Amino acid sequence: MKPQMIERSLTGAGRSVGIVLSRFNPEIGEGLLAGCLDALSVQGVADEAVTLVTVPGALEIPLALQAMAQSRRYAALVALGAVIRGETYHFEIVSNESASGVSSVQLEFGIPIGNGILTTENDAQAEARMRQKGYEAALTALEMANLLQALA
Repeated sequence: MKPQMIERSLTGAGRSVGIVLSRFNPEIGEGLLAGCLDALSVQGVADEAVTLVTVPGALEIPLALQAMAQSRRYAALVALGAVIRGETYHFEIVSNESASGVSSVQLEFGIPIGNGILTTENDAQAEARMRQKGYEAALTALEMANLLQALA
């Protein structure tokens, strides 16, 4: 028996993508965004098909994603931000709640969201990962948008 296989597709041609970027840790955010935009461009997403909004921090990302999902204007969304461990329990709350919110929006609206919210121990770890994480989040969003279309 040979099952039917749906091949991986990263094409972004004809796709509209919404990006939500946290302004907290702005240098890391800029690196995440640069990687994300590079990936979208390489995969053929037109500049005018990308909408970027910014929010104060990672906890606000899910609400902006929800509004974008409700608009039904986007094939995929990308969440970008950085939560860097500090000396308090706040790190765990922000990390867990932002991830939960992103996942909830994705499942509620059936729209793929590339989660590019870094959670690191320190600035150096975030800086080392930012560009690649942004790139990968964009590819994930496109791959899942194409998969959902193929499954429909």
